[in-house]
Order: sequence, then structure tokens, then C-alpha cells
Amino acid sequence: MLEERKSLIYALISVFLWSTVASAFKIALKYMDFLTLLFISSFTATLLLFVFSFFEGRVSNLGLNFKKSLAMGFINPFLYYMVLFKSYSLLPAQIAQPINYTWPIALVVLSSFFLREKITFVRITAIVISFLGVFLISVRGNIFGGFQFNVIGILLAFLSAFLWATYWILNKRDKRGDILKLFFNFLTGFIFIVLFFILTGKEFKIPSLTGIFAAIYVGCFEMGITFLFWGKALKYAKNTAKISNLIYLSPFLSLIFIYFIVGEKIFLSTVIGLGLILIGIIIQQVVKD
Repeated sequence: MLEERKSLIYALISVFLWSTVASAFKIALKYMDFLTLLFISSFTATLLLFVFSFFEGRVSNLGLNFKKSLAMGFINPFLYYMVLFKSYSLLPAQIAQPINYTWPIALVVLSSFFLREKITFVRITAIVISFLGVFLISVRGNIFGGFQFNVIGILLAFLSAFLWATYWILNKRDKRGDILKLFFNFLTGFIFIVLFFILTGKEFKIPSLTGIFAAIYVGCFEMGITFLFWGKALKYAKNTAKISNLIYLSPFLSLIFIYFIVGEKIFLSTVIGLGLILIGIIIQQVVKD
């Protein structure tokens, strides 16, 4: 009973924190460009994860861990968050967030190519339903045209979903402990970020304190601590599927924060479209064909 309660508490904390990060992205991007946000938030997460790894005595075999994390760190945090933050800089949060949330559907598509998993009729139906939701969100319900939307931003949001699905596949094959591999992934990823700044001649401009705090918040609660909380929620759970389903609360809660904190007017088409996305995800995860 105590472990179930711990699991529920950790899960709800994780869902709450992940629900706030879309708003934190938009706040940070008011004060800095997406690359500066990437630098500060990744640096924060790397330091935080180092502290957790150090106190658990897991920082060892540096050479081997660096080697194992090269591909992982390149995908996440380097490429994934670069693409995600850029999409948020181009789109309203209520559009970028739900499209990014289609990563479980992207996972099905990628698994069919790389893991040779069959795409059944049920899964095809789920994909179509989810993409109808994405379309509805993208055009803000105006399905017959007349609304101008940022095509580059939407494509980047889609790409972020596929990058996260790719990272998820690689992460499942990595048998290292969660804290250890997350730390080394972020450490190698941050090295890629620094190299990118050097090679492109990108000038680092120190933003205002408000921007810095928002970026640090992203590093702590989007990239670092929340993954550890979620891991503990699954560890203590007697029914993993029941706890995992709580994550579906996150995008809807996120819309509430986007409305009150960012100040975006939430369109009915966003809510309906997000509902379609989640229906598609649930179908492909629950229904067997």
C-alpha cells in the first residue's frame, strides 16, 4: 500500500511538472533565442544529473560510458531539443506541444522500419486518427483554408516527435542504470552543443535574469529531475499500465498553464485535435490486432 502511494505521488508530481514546461519554453524564448535556451537548460540538466550520479556513486568507467552515449547524446539533448525549441519559437505553444506529443505514433512508424514490426490495420487507423488531430490543431479548425500557419514550425514539431521516438528505441536497448545513462547522454550532448557554438561562430549573449530562471527551470524539470521522479513512479508501481496512463493528463493540463501563464487563447480545435491525437495513441497501445 505504501509503495502504491509513493508511485502515485511520484507520477502526479511528474505529470504536473511536465505540464508546465511548454509554458516555460515560451517564457524563456521571449528573452533568448532557441540556441541560448538549449545551452543554458542542457548545462543545468548536466550539472544536476552529475550531482545525482555522484552521490549514488555511479560516475565510473568514463571512457566506456562516453562511447555508449555518443549517439544518444547527439540525438538527445543536442538534436532533439534544438529542433523542439526552434519549433516553439515559430509556433504557439498550443500547436507545438500536441504535435510533439505524437511521438508514440512516430514510434510505431519507426518500429515498422527498424524493428520489422508489422503495421496492422488497427495501428494504421490509430495513426490516421492522430494525424487528423494534428491537422485540426495546425489549421485551428479552419479545414477549408484561409488560415496561415508556419509550415517550417509544424514540420520541426513533427521531426521532434520522430527524434524522441528514435531516442526511446535506443534508450530501451541501453541496459545502464537510468541516472547513469541520462547523465552521460546529457554530458556528451552538451559537448556537441558547445562544439556547435564554436564551429558556427554563434555568439552567446547572456539574457535577463527572468530568461535565465526560465531556462534553468527547463533544465531542471523538463530534462532532469522529472525523468527521475517518473522512473521512481514506475519502480514502485504494482500496475505499471495504470500509472503510465496518468501521462495522458499532461497535455490537457499543459493547455491550462499555456492559457493562464503564457496568455494564449486556447482554441476549441486545439482541445478536439489533442483529443484525437490521444485517442489514436491509446488505440495503438491498447487494441491488439
